[in-house]
Amino acid sequence: MPRMVKALTFDLWDTVIHDDSDEPKRKALGLPTKAAQRRILAHAALARHGAIDRALVDAAFDTTDAAFREVWYGQSVTWPVRTRVGVLLKGLKRDLPKADLDEFIDALERMELEVQPDPVPGAIDAIKALKGKYKMAVISDAIYTPGRNLRRLLEMWGIKDCFDHFVFSDEVGCSKPDPRCFTEAARGLGVAVTDLVHIGDRVEKDVDGAVAVGARAVLLPITRKPTAPADKAAAVCEDYARLAGILASL
Repeated sequence: MPRMVKALTFDLWDTVIHDDSDEPKRKALGLPTKAAQRRILAHAALARHGAIDRALVDAAFDTTDAAFREVWYGQSVTWPVRTRVGVLLKGLKRDLPKADLDEFIDALERMELEVQPDPVPGAIDAIKALKGKYKMAVISDAIYTPGRNLRRLLEMWGIKDCFDHFVFSDEVGCSKPDPRCFTEAARGLGVAVTDLVHIGDRVEKDVDGAVAVGARAVLLPITRKPTAPADKAAAVCEDYARLAGILASL
């Protein structure tokens, strides 16, 4: 029996936000890459309180990033930036005064507000057109930009108010494909999880995660090509202009 689409959930990175589209902008401004700038910030914060080798800081940062990816992919946990910085400092056997620690963390967390990535082509118009037709929520991992700053970015783009609920990994303590991401979105929207259609670019996290809890998924490979077969997706949308029609067909 056909199921009516009652609510939509959107991934953000490479679904609404074009990940790393800010890197060419940084280069044009003469700024380091985000990865390099994070390491520069770490070294500067630590060097204010005693000499420390930049290569050592870089190596510790690389190790912390590797550990983050291990728990992100392996355990569906996204460490908040404060946790990542804590791991970095423990590895280096160093501490920072609270004021300097807070300043360092804030600098990491607002980097993508200061030089913004671009929206995925067609995303803003499509989301605005869907407002009022469906209940809508965001389900997004927060890597370095926390949920509060992702809300600010969506507000700057004029689409924050299109969403009725937000599920950010740094706020709920888990990340896709953990079932709790989808059940929390359904709870916040006041619908059954089986009434959701989730829209995202990653097969393993967005499609498989949604289907595992009884929801449906639309794969959106616009800026990022899928790395696995999308057999479980209810549809594939390669152009936001087609999204409304695809949803109507479901």
